Amino acid sequence: MTTRILPAVGDPDAARSVITLLSRLPDCEPLRPVPDSTALLDTLASLGRESVAGLPEVVVVHERIGPLPALELIRETALRFPAVGVVLVSADPSPGLYSAAMEAGARGLAGLPLSYDELAARVGSAAQWAAGMRHHLGGLDTGPEAPGGRVITVSGAKGGVGTTLVASWLALAAQTAGPFERGALLMDLDLLAGDVGSFFDVQFRRSVADLAGIQDISPQVLAEAVFTHETGLSLLVAPAEGERGEDVTDAAARHVLAAVRSRYDIVVVDCGSHMNSAVAAAVETADAALLVTTPDVISVRAVNRMVRMWDRLRVRKAQDTLTVVNRASRSSSIQPQLIARITGTTVARSVVPAAFRELQEAQDAGRIQDLDAKSQIRRALSALATELGLVPPQAAPAAAGRRRGRRG
Repeated sequence: MTTRILPAVGDPDAARSVITLLSRLPDCEPLRPVPDSTALLDTLASLGRESVAGLPEVVVVHERIGPLPALELIRETALRFPAVGVVLVSADPSPGLYSAAMEAGARGLAGLPLSYDELAARVGSAAQWAAGMRHHLGGLDTGPEAPGGRVITVSGAKGGVGTTLVASWLALAAQTAGPFERGALLMDLDLLAGDVGSFFDVQFRRSVADLAGIQDISPQVLAEAVFTHETGLSLLVAPAEGERGEDVTDAAARHVLAAVRSRYDIVVVDCGSHMNSAVAAAVETADAALLVTTPDVISVRAVNRMVRMWDRLRVRKAQDTLTVVNRASRSSSIQPQLIARITGTTVARSVVPAAFRELQEAQDAGRIQDLDAKSQIRRALSALATELGLVPPQAAPAAAGRRRGRRG
């Protein structure tokens, strides 16, 4: 799919420079630049008069655009044209300006002079966001919401609800039973207390934090950061030192997600239960966002808090969130239908039963792939993978191989 980009640059020399660089981006079509804020808003209004499909996916705003200041222009554009992703370019891409730009509604900030890699990453993230917004607004049949593979985030309403179990099994099912040529990757964005490594008995020196400061994540660089498990599943684990998680900003998370999306057919992201900018970026750009809860009052209230926060931050709407009920039982007073009514989310048809004894041996051994094929939990998680389209009906993850994965 071609990404149409409308530059808003007042200076003719700067406009030519921006157009030249945009022209080099793959699958991108730069439109004729507009010289000021009035022209930008008028052009967008004209292009979007018939439908949202007429709007460019991305607008690049130069910091010296006028007469409206750049941040005010971004805010006005985001309010009037929410299906357009805005990227601000500035000679001073400081953390303070980044925060102000994000608050105004920008989807990225690129420094001047522009570099190919940085501009490609910012435009790519903004285009992904625009595609998702158009899908949510129902104004355009966009097909796949972003180039490359499919990203599924799994978040916990609160700690201890089984987020890592659900994320691990979905990724494992996609890898071992899914019809995907390029395989699946499980990425741990629970940066302070990620347990993906423990579920697969993996100790690896590289982590997602090692990719945070790399502008050009080449296939070789990515391969060095990824652990290949004996099942064939690729793992991008959280840093062993929790403080290193601070290196993974929302911009870094978007950049890493764009890199893994281009390499794998399925990317499952364990977001944990703590909200931060990296998790918000992942949930916002995901093709599907799951929220795991248990059927109790405290957890369901936590679901409500989370989906309302996502809505306030324009991360994701409640109706576009799939709630997964873990540790369900017929005796519980809170059933899935009630959770759907309370939270306004869609609740997955496949619920995971309360059968911890079935899970304990495989989980304690760090061999979640060895979960008994006859267990209720495995059958329920496999059904959830089928419901999400990760595996064909009747398929189930194959038995683990005897080959050990590589360790760093």
